[in-house]
Amino acid sequence: MEMGNDEGQRRPSGESHRTAGQQVSSSVQRWEHWDPMEWNKPSNGERLERGASKDWLSKFGYLPPPDPVTGQLQTKEALSTAIKAMQKFGGLTETGVLDQATLGLMQTPRCSLPDVSEPEETTGRRRRSLTPPNKWTKRHLSWRVRTFPKESALLGRDTVRALMYYALKVWSDITPLNFHEVAGSDADIQIDFTKADHDDGYPFDGPGGTVAHAFFPGGRFTAGDTHFDDDEAWTFRAPDSHGMDLFAVAVHEFGHAIGLVHTSALESIMRPYYQGPVGDPLKYQLPYEDKVRVWQLYGVRDSVSHTKRPGTPSHTEEPPVLLDLPDNRSTILLGRDTPDRCTSHFDAVAQIRGEAFFFKGKFFWRLTRERHLVSLHPAQIQRFWRGLPANLDGLDAVYERPGDHKIVFLKGLKYWVFKDNNVEEGYPRPISDFGLPMDSVDAAFVWPHNDKTYFFQGVHYWRYDDHLRRMDPGYPKDASLWKGLPPNLDDAMRWSDGSSYFFKGKEYWRVLASDMEVEAGFPRLIAKDWLLCTEMQSDSPNADGKSAADSGGVQQLPDHAENGYEVCSCTSDMASPPGVRSSPSLTLWLLPPLWTLLLALGAPPL
Repeated sequence: MEMGNDEGQRRPSGESHRTAGQQVSSSVQRWEHWDPMEWNKPSNGERLERGASKDWLSKFGYLPPPDPVTGQLQTKEALSTAIKAMQKFGGLTETGVLDQATLGLMQTPRCSLPDVSEPEETTGRRRRSLTPPNKWTKRHLSWRVRTFPKESALLGRDTVRALMYYALKVWSDITPLNFHEVAGSDADIQIDFTKADHDDGYPFDGPGGTVAHAFFPGGRFTAGDTHFDDDEAWTFRAPDSHGMDLFAVAVHEFGHAIGLVHTSALESIMRPYYQGPVGDPLKYQLPYEDKVRVWQLYGVRDSVSHTKRPGTPSHTEEPPVLLDLPDNRSTILLGRDTPDRCTSHFDAVAQIRGEAFFFKGKFFWRLTRERHLVSLHPAQIQRFWRGLPANLDGLDAVYERPGDHKIVFLKGLKYWVFKDNNVEEGYPRPISDFGLPMDSVDAAFVWPHNDKTYFFQGVHYWRYDDHLRRMDPGYPKDASLWKGLPPNLDDAMRWSDGSSYFFKGKEYWRVLASDMEVEAGFPRLIAKDWLLCTEMQSDSPNADGKSAADSGGVQQLPDHAENGYEVCSCTSDMASPPGVRSSPSLTLWLLPPLWTLLLALGAPPL
């Protein structure tokens, strides 16, 4: 994980093409019983190998380089002191000798950012930990993967982007920082996969050795930029011996990109040495040591308790739903039979894991928690929720059940219950389980006010207790009690702003909090406020199969991820709730691919 600050450390002109780490690797057996008092008796070959170890110690801040003016070399005492310091920082026994354990640690792939900023001199001056040049003064940071791994058979572009998204999310989950993927070259954090000398003062060295580097925040144009060695075998969910886990390295690198330095704490993600995979990106949490250090830089995110110690039970929000595909595609090519999001009415609308899903026929569109449309093109329901009928031509209603967060799909006389994207055993079952007398429902949603599930049909509605699995007495009631709502709804959903949203035709209505009356100013257009459409706009395919939704108030910068499959690079003024305009500087936010971790890998959902 080669790290860079703003001043490059170039290799001395006479250095071998092998790195210090690689030369150290070749001398483990010969040096395991080396005594610094024998320094004056090496052969020529041993001198080169010992020189590699001294280069390593100098590179990472433990040993001052020889003075090029006076020609003064390191003393035996200084070398032994440097080895002890390195051993202490690495959690080894402080012997002052390049023993087997010490040389083994030197071989470990690691970050090239020095562990200390100032080697201890013979004067006894206290060694100081490396101090970052700066921290970010803004809270909204953009990022972009500019170049991708060229030779990875395991990681497609969508997966790489998803891993970068989740590695950044690890830090933004607990701090006031917010990261947004963008199109174009103007990103705060530019991410590249590159090889050898790539003109930033930190040439890569092939497999092993240094594997990545990042630049601290600051005034220089390289601030925040993060580079990965494309000669490494980057992997995800692979055995530790099969390559470098990209997510683990990225979390470390982005720690540097926001201003954190190395620590000697063995459990810290900011330990300089590669420690192998750290687990599932959707469940990984930073060690408490790292949380405290980043809180010291940026403070605590409002939703995070900074007093919660390790081992305290967590009551965090459910992660986004994990959606699975048999191949590495998050969208489908737009076909002639694909519905038009800008002119359609919708069969069902639901909030699932905090995100909005708009269902039409065999397809759906998805919006993130910030109401960003993930793709202009819909995905197929069947490819994500397997277990629904193969001949499904639409849904009546969908909602996320309170309590266990399972997803309920209703169609005609039947309903299905899914855990994430897996159907529960024993389904479908009849909707009479709910105590509903009719043969179908128009809408279903959970009202935030009381956590009860409401079913609408025609001019009536029912209230159901999903916790007790029974219908409340006294229902149905007249739907006109919800003042301002039309009859025969298409569907309804709760939203993270505490309001309830009702949909019919091309319009929607909002009911605030515990109110039962439509808010003034509604109905509004679904297509414009939710789906990045302008009036008189359509995304029906033209002769060349491309979308025509590229005009008006929407900026579309397609990112051709793979083989013609596009990822939406756009947003609109209505990415925020109605009445709140987005910042102009954020109008090119890319939308993070929250489900693509499983798309390429075909792994079971978590």
